[in-house]
Amino acid sequence: MTARRRILLAPPGTRTVPASLAFAVAAGVSVASFGATLVAPPVATAAVPAAPLAAEPGDVAYAQDFDDVADGSLPDGWRVGAGDWSVQDGRLVGEASSIGRVTFGPHLENYRLEATVRFDAVNNATRWLAPILDIDPAGGVPWWQAAMRSTTTASNGIELAERTSGNAWNVPATASAPSDAGVGKDVRIAIEVQGNHATWVYDGQEVLEGRIGRTDDGVLGFSADGARVSIDDVVVTEIEAKPVVNEPGDLPVTAAHRGYSAVTPENTLAAYAAAMKTGAEYVEIDVHTTADGVPVVIHDQTVDRTTDGTGDVAVLRSPYVGSLDAGSWFSPAFAGEPVPTFAQVLDLMDTGSSDLLLEIKGPETREEVNRTVDMILDAGLEDRVVLQSFDEKALEYAYDRAPQIPLGLLRGTLDADPVATAERLHATYYNPSGAALATRPSVVEDLNAAGVGVFVWTVDSAADWTRFTDLGVEGMITNRPGAFVGWKAAQEQAAPQPEPGPGLLARLAELDLSTGQAQQLFSALAREDWDRLERVVTKHVDDAEQRDALLAEIAELRA
Repeated sequence: MTARRRILLAPPGTRTVPASLAFAVAAGVSVASFGATLVAPPVATAAVPAAPLAAEPGDVAYAQDFDDVADGSLPDGWRVGAGDWSVQDGRLVGEASSIGRVTFGPHLENYRLEATVRFDAVNNATRWLAPILDIDPAGGVPWWQAAMRSTTTASNGIELAERTSGNAWNVPATASAPSDAGVGKDVRIAIEVQGNHATWVYDGQEVLEGRIGRTDDGVLGFSADGARVSIDDVVVTEIEAKPVVNEPGDLPVTAAHRGYSAVTPENTLAAYAAAMKTGAEYVEIDVHTTADGVPVVIHDQTVDRTTDGTGDVAVLRSPYVGSLDAGSWFSPAFAGEPVPTFAQVLDLMDTGSSDLLLEIKGPETREEVNRTVDMILDAGLEDRVVLQSFDEKALEYAYDRAPQIPLGLLRGTLDADPVATAERLHATYYNPSGAALATRPSVVEDLNAAGVGVFVWTVDSAADWTRFTDLGVEGMITNRPGAFVGWKAAQEQAAPQPEPGPGLLARLAELDLSTGQAQQLFSALAREDWDRLERVVTKHVDDAEQRDALLAEIAELRA
């Protein structure tokens, strides 16, 4: 979240995002009394229907306050996966057990899950509770969750974690919260999920962002381990998909160039796995097609530089290419590391949350491009791949085959009109070299204004990371993904925190509106949808002086 948005949403004396706001609307709190909920944790005052309500950004998709659920039972549609879960005195209670869990709700791609949670008892300070972000409705492995400990100020007090299909933990992202949840204290939490991107909001403050895995039919849930927990006032709101273009102040995503090529042999499974472990949002690899039609992962047209073999990939057969040693040239520690097939990379990709930045090396025939694209489709990973190339024909073939897969145009020099070129090729991203971008840095602003993202390559120094981040690029392609992830963490810690202002939110909360009108207004504000916000204010605020003042303030924020 940008500093500007934090200031916008902050009511007097606080720094909050609208976690309590959506709850208040869903729970039926009157707008006149909502001002009291801006500072204190919300308390439900009315029953909420436990059924899907809508499917547009800003609308509540599911809500449950447990007030009308009989003690000892569960709401309709809730299902215990493990442990003891039931409603007691208007709250969902989970008894201490080993990874107890309960599932609920619809499958959603982009949503905000909010709840009031409390540790009633813990076996020790390492135990946790967690909203589950994607899980099989029956509650089985694998699943992804957003965990918190009672000692949330610990370095791992907040987590994004996966329970793998092998019943092990993969914890790619941890952080600390500004205060401890403790025992016996209500805390309002929210998790925003946009595709594979998750943002952890603890008591109104963003504390962690990271990547999670998603499934086609996964639902929501809660889990707990070694703790007796209680949960109340659950609200799930539809939100917009994460935009291609960054918001002001956002840091670029990490794209590991040929895998983690600084510490492992490039374009190998070892390099790909190492890049995923750094938390890189993308892993960049290169694909050529062998003489027998098998896509293999290697950068050069020949195998000479990075293997113990020789010859042009296009005239070699896949069994020979697969038998080559692609690791010894880098280090004896990687002796015997093979040239992977693209199919092997797709299998490995499905074990982690990093997306794929796939370069198709040209020239490739339409049939060869189609074969690579079909493998992505067959694996069900089209929503996790950006396909890029210097070869315009390869991009045209890919778009014809699967227009839903986003494309990136690679450039060593800038086009006279990068925006027009990107639009002509249906490119979602325009990806120049760092040297090229330095000749005309203003193209980033031009491309972003047209809704086109920019990944810059190949950038390995902190000075250049700063330079291109300041330009507003969406992604940094680097041989040093671990160092860049660390650099970004340092930038976030050093970022100045905004002073709380009076906030438009508080003034809107004072309006005399119906619950439905308030929901429209607050959801528009939360998403910074100024057009919608203006329409709602114009339509529903009768007092002309008050309406004009609000519209003037919205116009100023828009600018």
